[in-house]
Amino acid sequence: MSKILNLIGRNKELFIEDINTNSNKLKEIVSSSTFLVIGGAGSIGQAVTKEIFKRNPKKLHVVDISENNMVELVRDIRSSFGYIDGDFQTFALDIGSIEYDTFIKADGKYDYVLNLSALKHVRSEKDPYTLMRMIDTNIFNTDKTLKQSIKNGTKKYFCVSTDKAANPVNMMGASKRIMEMFVMRNSKEINVSMARFANVAFSDGSLLHGFNQRIQKNQPIVAPNDIKRYFVTPQESGELCLMSCIFGENRDIYFPKLSENLHLITFADIAVKYLENLGYEAYLCKDEDEARELVKTLPSQGKWPCLFTSSDTTGEKDFEEFFTEHETLDMEKFENLGVIKNEAIYNEDKLNHFEYTIKKYKEKLSWTKDDIVKEFFTMIPDFGHKETGKYLDGKM
Repeated sequence: MSKILNLIGRNKELFIEDINTNSNKLKEIVSSSTFLVIGGAGSIGQAVTKEIFKRNPKKLHVVDISENNMVELVRDIRSSFGYIDGDFQTFALDIGSIEYDTFIKADGKYDYVLNLSALKHVRSEKDPYTLMRMIDTNIFNTDKTLKQSIKNGTKKYFCVSTDKAANPVNMMGASKRIMEMFVMRNSKEINVSMARFANVAFSDGSLLHGFNQRIQKNQPIVAPNDIKRYFVTPQESGELCLMSCIFGENRDIYFPKLSENLHLITFADIAVKYLENLGYEAYLCKDEDEARELVKTLPSQGKWPCLFTSSDTTGEKDFEEFFTEHETLDMEKFENLGVIKNEAIYNEDKLNHFEYTIKKYKEKLSWTKDDIVKEFFTMIPDFGHKETGKYLDGKM
């Protein structure tokens, strides 16, 4: 934990006061409750699962599409925490599938359902097919599992949104903003809460996780030098989700209180710290070719080739924000957790139109990215999407 904190420019765990203050209450509620964690083998899902497991729940079932990540989750839990008295099981299922629906029909009785599944990459908006899968995963699977939870008498449904849902500029952020609207509609029949996140440091598929891969494969480190981001550790991401799930009132969205002065850091700055931690000095290269060539010789001299450039790809936000000026905040309830207080505000006609239109595209097996972007603008009229024609997959 301290190593990751150092790399992201912090020396203290963010939520430690709030977790300690509520420690007994958390343990009391978790140990007497049953849980389903959807998407539990991703980086945030694993962190949430561990936070629940170590408080000895009566039942903890974990579902994820990734069989390999699920195996690692179980190995990690057994190696760190051992066993619990309650029922702990994992299921390698796609939540959009018939098999998952059958699994829910067979039992489905959980006090708390936590949905951590998501397509989270901005790069996933480059083609219309992955973009449609993002809509299914982030919006319609959330709506489906919410309705199943209502039917099964679940006490509380929690799902992850994103900081990028506040004034979204990319399709991923917009899909989560639309997801929030569907959640609000269901909130009239079940208690719901959410969390908007900072970046989870070294989470699967993230740029920082990519640093580890580049070092292992003896490849250059590449990072933007003009984008600043907030980061939380994997453990902090689990704590944020659990706090929102257990203590969030209906429609609350929890977010980390992060200071622009203290906590914003560029990816390039993290890369330099990361390399220093490994005993290397960052060597700045002028282009990709030089970086690929120098990686053959520089590491033996204690230097690592780096390419730090400005960002020009579609969907990158200049700055991060967890709430908008129109949202009502409670900044007093917790030391380092902010809470957005929501009414059940949504447009029924728009939600129905969105569902109908997307369903028709799927039935025809034909749609374009422009078709989907148009629907997103209908749902979010002030959507700040800008298409540059450039995507991260076109870079090293």
